[in-house]
Amino acid sequence: MERRSRYTSPVHAGVRFVAQRMMLKPLVWSLASITVLGRERLATLSAPFVLVSNHSSHLDAPIILGGLPRRLARYVAAGAAADYFFDVWWRKGLTALFFNAFPVDRTGLRGKTGVATGLLDEGVPLLLFPEGTRSRDGQIAPFKPGAAALCISRGVPCLPTAIVGATEAMPRDSRWPRRGRPPIYLVFGDPLVAEADETAAEFSDRIAKEVNGLVDYGMAYREQQQTAL
Repeated sequence: MERRSRYTSPVHAGVRFVAQRMMLKPLVWSLASITVLGRERLATLSAPFVLVSNHSSHLDAPIILGGLPRRLARYVAAGAAADYFFDVWWRKGLTALFFNAFPVDRTGLRGKTGVATGLLDEGVPLLLFPEGTRSRDGQIAPFKPGAAALCISRGVPCLPTAIVGATEAMPRDSRWPRRGRPPIYLVFGDPLVAEADETAAEFSDRIAKEVNGLVDYGMAYREQQQTAL
């Protein structure tokens, strides 16, 4: 319990509110033009849940946390690459402050599953990127089944989410977003629940299909907006 106290502490949540909503979100929203779609689909969602998204930019986590309603975002713990975000004390501290982060192995949740399942058992929602790393070209890589397995093992819903435009706004090798407030679209889908006889691999494939569909929706919406200008 001591190891996980910061994930569920109201005091830490209050500090994180200041960091996320009064510092990080205003900064990111000033650097990019962000449109959130599908928030009405979150009306009946409650913690715990596992939010999964495509991953192409360091902007992804800040945009997702900033786009979630406060009631859902307050205790979200984001999975962060153990070999990068937890290898240096200052990166570990910043990811803990801004993202309530916990370490995950880039190959999945191997060796870290106990932390993730423990957090769900404590009612903490998780933010995971099942591709395992950021895309270089915006194309979605196959999803690893770890997130789906967590949903099944703990009987919690998955919230499929997509981000469109982050690759163009801040490519993988960039240190800062491009100028001109490039447009980014955050799309929330309907929560998914694993079927009684569904394996982790099958549920993961269904989640990936839903995320790909949300990306297509976001791209179509972007095209409509550009055409209207």
